[in-house]
Amino acid sequence: MVTRIETDSMGEIEVPSDRYYGAQTARSLIHFDIGTEMMPREIIRGMGILKKASAL
Repeated sequence: MVTRIETDSMGEIEVPSDRYYGAQTARSLIHFDIGTEMMPREIIRGMGILKKASAL
């Protein structure tokens, strides 16, 4: 796996080169148990409809 070095206020950390996130996200993935659950597509669509209606 090819990595790059990202730097934040806590120092340097290796981040996979094929990812768009930076040092803070890489640290949160290490320190917090982030699940694989995804929000249902219907909820996301509903939020989009609500946002569009609010903008009009």
